[in-house]
Amino acid sequence: MSAGAEFFFKYHGIGNDFIVLDRRKSGVDVDAETARLLCDRRLGIGADGILSLLPSEAAVARMVVHNADGSVPEMCGNGLRCVVKYLVDNSGERPESIDVETGAGILSCTPGYGADGVAEVEISLGPARLVASNLPSGATGQPFLDAPVPGHSGLRGHAVSMGNPHLVLFDQPLEDAGRLGPQLERHPGFPERTNVEFTRVDADGGLTVVVWERGCGLTQACGTGACAAAVAAVLARRVPADTWLRVSLPGGALHIRVPADLSDVRLRGPAAFVFTGVVPDLEGR
Repeated sequence: MSAGAEFFFKYHGIGNDFIVLDRRKSGVDVDAETARLLCDRRLGIGADGILSLLPSEAAVARMVVHNADGSVPEMCGNGLRCVVKYLVDNSGERPESIDVETGAGILSCTPGYGADGVAEVEISLGPARLVASNLPSGATGQPFLDAPVPGHSGLRGHAVSMGNPHLVLFDQPLEDAGRLGPQLERHPGFPERTNVEFTRVDADGGLTVVVWERGCGLTQACGTGACAAAVAAVLARRVPADTWLRVSLPGGALHIRVPADLSDVRLRGPAAFVFTGVVPDLEGR
């Protein structure tokens, strides 16, 4: 191993897996090609995304997310929980809360501790926005709620921004995610592409969600997607506001609380360390 070898740290949040690179000392982020190579599940380390930690003047660190295709989303709820676990477990301290700078602003996170350090994290994701530049409402000035999706006969959706864009669909078979997701991700109504949530309201009052993630495809879980689905369900009066809702995804369950005024959506869920290793030499690949 060379003296300048860089270590990576693999984490997951209910199956949504990430490579954490701590670059707070160098301040140098990875580029899109490096992100694609490292995330490759056959030729690289394998992950849904890279979580690059950079210096921050206002928080413990600044988290930059790189999707598996090299694109950079504004925010990642599962990734943020993994970053909090990494930062806290390697700090030698047990803080009650920790702030992390993200593309969606500085977010306050509350660790929950177990025998092996941080076991779960509650995140304040801030407000859900119905009018935003990355939604169809950016062009019209009007929320896109239970609205017909142009170009898709019979399809209606809710557009929600959790810092990143989401299109939430109800009454659509969950198994259609793999077929419709790629088309809807690039719908022209969303200028920066979109995540797509196929959402079912369960008999017990919870939600079951399958997410086609922008830049990743089908994933085991999506934290901001679970939040967007919960927001849309509250707006559609299918579930109550101001209560913790269980949102089941293929990789497991998250809990989401949506206030009636949408001012501070909160997410709670587990984060787990998987393994560590040395970043491979990518020159010549």
